[in-house]
Amino acid sequence: MSGRVVFLDRDGVINRDSPDYIKRWKEFTFIPGSLAAIRDLTRAGHRLILITNQSAVNRGMITLNQLRDMHSRMTAAIRGRGGNITDIFFCPHRPDEECDCRKPKPGMIRAAQAKYGIDLTESVMVGDSAKDMQCAENAGCGGRVLVLTGNGLESRERLARENRSPDFVAENLRDAAEWILDRAKNNSVKRIDKKKNLP
Repeated sequence: MSGRVVFLDRDGVINRDSPDYIKRWKEFTFIPGSLAAIRDLTRAGHRLILITNQSAVNRGMITLNQLRDMHSRMTAAIRGRGGNITDIFFCPHRPDEECDCRKPKPGMIRAAQAKYGIDLTESVMVGDSAKDMQCAENAGCGGRVLVLTGNGLESRERLARENRSPDFVAENLRDAAEWILDRAKNNSVKRIDKKKNLP
């Protein structure tokens, strides 16, 4: 899977987040514009992979079967609107378990890379937290987009205090998708121009 891979966080990016965790489908609400954004990225040839911390599993608040059912319903709704999620990687661990997959560690992205042969320098991570941005940096992703939905506003302030900047700050996933599509178009033009100038 070369190029055009977009890693997406889930809560606060695709659906509304909750301090009490999203534990069942009836609590899952798509953020306005997120379904259209996924559709547009899919139609443009991007492969979308979900990368999400889901510690509610090991906190005993939700079972693996309940999480998988929620993801099945989510992907069905996405397909119904013309989009597609290539794969879902989730970390069920609590922070105190010190696993290798919980963001900001890059374990889930590295697992996706190993499974699909992804060139991470050509990939983009979209998230609403400083952890998402750090995860993308740790993995070597070529682009990092912070959305201001979910925890985005406070994350932007935190990143500013730490003198760390994402490549783009988007109002929401729809805005992020437009930036990603423009970026891909500009990169394609640059490649064409480079080929034209070859001896």
